[in-house]
Amino acid sequence: MKTETADGATLETWTVDEVQQALKNHDIVLIDVRTPQEYMFEHIPGALLLPMSFVDCASLPGQTDKRIVFHCGSGMRSEKVARKAIAEGFDRIAHMEGGFGAWKSAQKPYMGTNMATGAPQMVQP
Repeated sequence: MKTETADGATLETWTVDEVQQALKNHDIVLIDVRTPQEYMFEHIPGALLLPMSFVDCASLPGQTDKRIVFHCGSGMRSEKVARKAIAEGFDRIAHMEGGFGAWKSAQKPYMGTNMATGAPQMVQP
């Protein structure tokens, strides 16, 4: 994990391996900030959808029990949302480096769409 101090707060950048392990251990809440269409087509199992355009940091829960980790397609939107959370008072927040693209490149399992049927299916690369 990389850390950076931003406006007196800590911005964490997690690798896909760290996110996968933390999800397995139930240590994080993974929030997907992509669009509903992107999420419906393919997503990380267990990730919650909160599109970037709807993020209201004041409504996010505290992180006493679980760290919040944002992710998007490439890491750009999730970093913007993480920085927004810092600007709105979070003293520590995280996002996943490389986003969903890095997750797929690392051959992690994800929920995809069966193109023949349109049904969701687990993809185990």
